[in-house]
This record gives sequence, structure tokens and C-alpha cells, in this order.
Amino acid sequence: MAKKRKKTMEETVYLIQQGDTILQNELIHSYKPFIAKTVSSVCKRYIHDSDDEFSIGLIAFNEAIQKYSPEKGSSLISFSEVLIKRRVIDYIRTQSKHQVLKLDYSANEREEDQTGNTIENELSLNDYKRKTDEELRREEILQFNEVLNQFELSFNDLLQQSPKHADARKNAMMVAQLIAEHSELKQMLLEKKRLPIKQLENYVSISRKTIERNRKYIIAMSLILIGDYVYLRDYIKGVLET
Repeated sequence: MAKKRKKTMEETVYLIQQGDTILQNELIHSYKPFIAKTVSSVCKRYIHDSDDEFSIGLIAFNEAIQKYSPEKGSSLISFSEVLIKRRVIDYIRTQSKHQVLKLDYSANEREEDQTGNTIENELSLNDYKRKTDEELRREEILQFNEVLNQFELSFNDLLQQSPKHADARKNAMMVAQLIAEHSELKQMLLEKKRLPIKQLENYVSISRKTIERNRKYIIAMSLILIGDYVYLRDYIKGVLET
């Protein structure tokens, strides 16, 4: 009897998204150690199954399963890791804000001392937000770098070959937006790992020579728009507003 072929992660996720709850529970259970490790890295302490933060991590992993698409270029693990960290950080921030509000509420009883405590807590929360944002940004860049490698690109390529003028960057970004929003062009980019220049000529008035000159930049911007990159999208927003 032929051995039954093991499902790929993409096949498993697709079946779950179609409503296979048994497979969903099996996948979540098998990745509990990964979820705990990811949550622990945010909380800077060992996380138990009974901790609220672990529950947030489980919910976030399930959310990642439902939202995941191979077309975004990253693996489920990379995608879920970023999402889990975001959700846990949001939870910690919310809890910290509630604590600050409690301190404010009781300020009438010990106004002088309590005011100092409230300011200290607000400063601590802001410092935590800054540090966690930096960590998430670093994680996002590492994840994006993995995707760039699949296209034989690097951040160094982008630094060297990014359009120097604002108008050129904006035109390249318009091409990237077209690719991200056009299902056929997007599929060609992701499957063939190269820019569909010939097909793009049918949709844009920019010359082939200009597209080819900015090829690496357009690919990178397209991948950011296709993927789930919160911080890198801020960069794109900045380019479009200049």
C-alpha cells in the first residue's frame, strides 16, 4: 500500500480556512510550544498555559491561520510570529493603561504621591511602547529580508538602486500599487519571482527603460503592499505624500 502523502502547510491552512475544525485544533495544539516561546519573548518571562498572555497568543495564532495567504510571500510561522507579538503587546499596553487610569482615579486620596506615581507609570508605558515598536520593526525587517532573498534581492540593492528623485519614486510606487491590486500581475510576480515588464507596458505610460531601471525598487515596494508589513507601509505612505 502506498504511503499517504503528508499535507503541506499551505494545504493544511487552506482546509482549515474552508472549515476543517479538527485540523484546526490539531495544528494549534502542535504549535503551542511555538506560541508560548513567542509570547515569552515579548513578556521577558516564562509563559504558562494558564497565563492570560498565552491565551492572547493562541487567539493571535488562530487569527494568523485565518488571514494567512501564500501570496503574501512569507511563511505561516513568520506571519504568525509577528501577529502574535503585536497582539500580546497591544494587550500589555491596554493593561498598563488601565493601571494608569486606576492610579488617576484614586488621586484625590493621595494627590501628591499619586501624581508622581501616575507620571512614572505613563513614562514607563511610553518607554515600553518605544522599545516594543523597535522590536516589532526589527522583526518585520527580518521577515521582509527573507522574502527579498526569494527574489535574489537585498536591502543593499534597494539602498543603491532606489530612485533619487521624488517624482521617480512616486511613479515607481504607482507601478507597485498596480501590481499589488491587479491579481494577474501579482500572481506573475510571486510565481516567476520577476517583474512582468511586458505586461506592465499595457497598463502604464511609463517607458520600459524606466521600469527596468527601477525594477528592484518596484519589486520591493510591490511585496510590501502585498504583504502584512505595518512599519514598512509607513515608509510607502511617506513616499506617496512627498
